[in-house]
Amino acid sequence: MAGKLDGKVALVTGSARGTGEATARLFAEEGARVAIADVLEERGRAVAKELGDAALFVSLDVGSESAWEQAVSGVVGELGRLDVLVNNAAILHIAAIEETTLESYERVVRVNQTGTFLGMRAVIEPMRQAGRGSIVNISSVDGLRGQNGLIAYASSKWAVRGMTRVAAIELGRFGIRVNAVCPEAGSGEMIAPYIPEGVDVEKVVPLGQPRLSTQKERSLADLIGDVARMVLFLASDESASCTGADFPVDGGNTAGRRRGGMPGA
Repeated sequence: MAGKLDGKVALVTGSARGTGEATARLFAEEGARVAIADVLEERGRAVAKELGDAALFVSLDVGSESAWEQAVSGVVGELGRLDVLVNNAAILHIAAIEETTLESYERVVRVNQTGTFLGMRAVIEPMRQAGRGSIVNISSVDGLRGQNGLIAYASSKWAVRGMTRVAAIELGRFGIRVNAVCPEAGSGEMIAPYIPEGVDVEKVVPLGQPRLSTQKERSLADLIGDVARMVLFLASDESASCTGADFPVDGGNTAGRRRGGMPGA
């Protein structure tokens, strides 16, 4: 049976681990050739090796303009084309506003926001030449609503949503679709530095977001798998009518709250 991405070439940033890795693996299963792009060379090369002929590793610091130019030209030179870009690479900083230094704030923006901008800009030409393409930017549930302690992270993820809309408007004439996915959770390694020692991150993260009570309890791997499948949909031709939109994968987190004592509770 044909895969949903047969014949397509994709570049996934931050794909040495977490959501990016799950997405890259799913893409390969669905017939794509995938560029594993990350600053974590050893882990990235290991993922690419496991995927075999379906993948290659690309060293990429997403905040570097020259690194993007080299990565995209390398992928196109090696694989002949570039059909899909997933801007997934991100970092997290948790601190109150008054405790967030400018250096910490700008570090988050450089990876999460500037990295997304540079990535979209870098793939326009090869996608324009092909007459089509799909860019999927990974935002967050924290790009849909506010939460204390996340001034840098939330700023960058709200920005990703705005950038997605602008890009969709500008690039649609070239057949390039641009969408944003807003997950409720990502890599456990991202949140690990902020979890007390001895606490299992894999169990804490899925409980960190209040979800609609109709949902069954799910593991972090389950949640990441859901996100990867949404990214796959947006990368594939099945989502041909989708562009300039947000796609929350948040377990109903942003739908609202069920209030006791009210009808329907």
